[in-house]
This record gives sequence, structure tokens and C-alpha cells, in this order.
Amino acid sequence: MFDASRLALTYLLIEWVIRLAMVVILPMRRSPEAARSWLLFVLFLPVPALILYRFIGRAQFPAWRQARFADDQPFRQQVARDLAADGTEQSEIQQLAETLGGFPACAGNSARLLSNYDGTIAAMIEAIDAATIRIRLQTYIFADDRTGKAVVEALARARERGVPVHVLVDALGSRPWAKRSMALLRQAGVEARLVLPVRFAPLRRARTDLRNHRKLCLVDGRIVFVGSQNIVNRDFKPGIVNDELVARVEGPVVAAFDAMFASDWYLETGERLDALPIPAPPGSSVHQAMPSGPDFGTTGYERLLVELVHRARREVTIVSPYLIPDQALITAVKNAAARSVSVNLVVSQVVDQRLVSYAQRSYYQELLEAGARLHGYRRHLLHAKSVAIDDTIAVVGSSNVDMRSFALNAEISLILHGADAVAPMLEILRGYLECSDELTLPEWRARPQTSRLLENLARLVSPLL
Repeated sequence: MFDASRLALTYLLIEWVIRLAMVVILPMRRSPEAARSWLLFVLFLPVPALILYRFIGRAQFPAWRQARFADDQPFRQQVARDLAADGTEQSEIQQLAETLGGFPACAGNSARLLSNYDGTIAAMIEAIDAATIRIRLQTYIFADDRTGKAVVEALARARERGVPVHVLVDALGSRPWAKRSMALLRQAGVEARLVLPVRFAPLRRARTDLRNHRKLCLVDGRIVFVGSQNIVNRDFKPGIVNDELVARVEGPVVAAFDAMFASDWYLETGERLDALPIPAPPGSSVHQAMPSGPDFGTTGYERLLVELVHRARREVTIVSPYLIPDQALITAVKNAAARSVSVNLVVSQVVDQRLVSYAQRSYYQELLEAGARLHGYRRHLLHAKSVAIDDTIAVVGSSNVDMRSFALNAEISLILHGADAVAPMLEILRGYLECSDELTLPEWRARPQTSRLLENLARLVSPLL
């Protein structure tokens, strides 16, 4: 005979076992913000929370992948030693970035910043068409649209010349196009792999949303395109046009980016790719590659960004389409503003992810009250990710200012050191500010109550986004 009361009691006991167990488990190796969000979820809905935790609860890869990353470490370290052989004296920030990402700053580089979307694709294709040794391309999105087909055609021409081509495409980021895009690449004779294929195994030990968000186009081991731009049409989302920022870099630093591609390829395939000699110096700028992500076991980009803001003396400019700062960064921004540092945060008025936008907006009042200046870029979706500190250091790459880029995604950044290298970035940032509307504290306080409610609700889950 069915006993509903016994079933209800059993379910209640299960809920309390989950709650008590999660109180112990959740705070371990997790930020206070994320732990609070999970604990709140567990408090009200313990069983659904446990199920969700099985899929996205652990920001780490399976043991086999961690072992493979460690196995590849000697290769990356050798490249780092070769780069350090130029004798460039490392500043404290450069030492920090090397500790976090594995590669030292090196001199003899040159960079050109590209902000024209179609012009950047054309520049990549031009470099691909001039390749004679090899091509390596890594992206979060590779579509089979006009842009994607143009790149595939260039890669096919390279293969016809006998140039080896390797391509890595994130499986989740490219999911709407992956089957068709991979078929096009393979038809062109390209060695292509999907990165981190999504498998919903019930006992999977890694989050299914740990992604490889890096964007790299490497040509002949001497040129790299690094930044925010994917291989997809600028208006691939209906009603939204993207503005991006990419650096075209030549010089010894390219070897570090090349090593990270080879490391990612090894993680996915178990196959080692050959390294080329360190490129000859075509310029005089000091640059540094800094990869980050779950493989490194620390929130590398977040730690670098917090330290940069703490060290600012005159001006900080941070550009990110998704701005969900953690407490450490909020404190750094508040302290900078209290030192009379001009803190400019540039976000996009155009929104492509509504929940993320509400979570982001929940931090505006605190930032404005601290003295930071918020600028809403009005032209398009500003998908660029960049940072400038005073006139001495700048960063461009794939990392947003949110938990996803801090802890969950594999990211890659180019750090520009020195006034001459940073000057072009400052010019681009001034252009962003000219195309933005500044949000004032009185304006923000006058927003509707419904917006406040949605923002507060979204903030509860922001550490989980």
C-alpha cells in the first residue's frame, strides 16, 4: 500500500542531507560570492541544486586532462626559457603575469591594433595567403556564413600550396554551425578539431560549460592575430552588430601564443605539434602573452586585473561587454577612485544577453557611488575586451570582466608594456569614450523599480553565470 507520508518524510530527509553536505562542500575552492549563490539555491531547492551542481558545480577539468596539461608543461617552459634568453629585465607586473601564465615579457615586437571588423578578417586572409610554413587558427565561433567561408577558402588555398593547417573550434560556442563548418574545413584538407565536446554523462566530473574562449590566428610562427573577434559575420545575431578589437603582432612573443595553441592541440588530441625557432625581432616593443583558465588552477586574469587597478596612479580604463566584477575587483576600483585615479568603465548599451545585462547593472550603483565613471557605448555591441592603466600598460585579448572569463573559460591576453606600445590603445579607447554616453548617479537612481527588482534577482545568480 502506497504510504505518502513515508515518501514525504524520506524526501524531506534527503533534502536535509543535501543541505548539510553542501554546507561543507560548497565553500571549498570557491569564491565567497559563488558559495553564497549556491548555498541560497540549495537552501530553497536542494534536489534541483544538486542536479545542477553535477553539471556546472566544479570549475575544474577531469584528472586525465589535468595530467595531460602537466605532461605538456616542460614544452611550455622551454619556450618560456627561450623567450627569457633575450635578457629583458622583468618588472613586478611582468613577473606576476609570468607566474600566472607561464611566459615572460620579451622585447623586439611590433603590434598593430585592428578595430575594423571586415578589415580584420581581410588582414587575416592576406596573412594566410602569404603563409609558406604553417597556419594555426583557434576560435570560439567558426560559422559557415560568408565570413567563415571566406576564411575556409583561404585555408584551402594554403593547403593547395602544401601548407599544413590546424584549426581548433570550441564545440559549444560553435554549436549552431559546427557540423557544417567542420565539414567545410575537412573538405579543404584542414586538420580541424572540436574543443571540449559537450557530453552529458551522469557522473561527469567537470562542468559542461568550461569552454575554450581563445581567439588566435597564427601564421608561419611569426604573426599572430589575438583579440575578441570570432570567425563569423559581424551581424550574426539578428539586430546586433559587433565592434571588435584585435592585435596583429609580430616578433618573439608570437612563440608564446604558438606554444599555447600547441598545448591546446595536445590536450584535445594527444598529438604534439612541432615548435619553430623564436622569430627575429621586427620592432622594439615589450610584449607578453598571458594565457589563463581552469587548466592553470588559478584565476589568472582576475588576479592580474586586480593588481593593475591597485597600481594605477592616474587613469584606469576597462572595456568589457560583460562586466560582473567580483569583490576583489570592486575593492580595487573603490581604492583607485579614493586615490583620485580616474576610473572609466566602458560597457555596451546594446545587449545580447538579457540575464547577464541585468546582473551587470546590479553593480552600477555601487561603482558609481565609489567614484567610477560608467560609459555606455551606443553604436553597436562593443564586444572588445581591453584595459589600459595610466599610459604604461595595456591588455587586449579574449577575457571579459566576469566570473566566466576569470574562472571558467580558457582565455588568452596580449599585454603591451611601455608608453610607445600603449599609445595606440589609448587612441582607440578615446574613440570608445567619444561614442559613449556617461551614466550619472542621479540618472541611475531614477530608474524604475521593476528594473531594480530584476537586477537584484539576477545578481543572486551572477556568480554562477
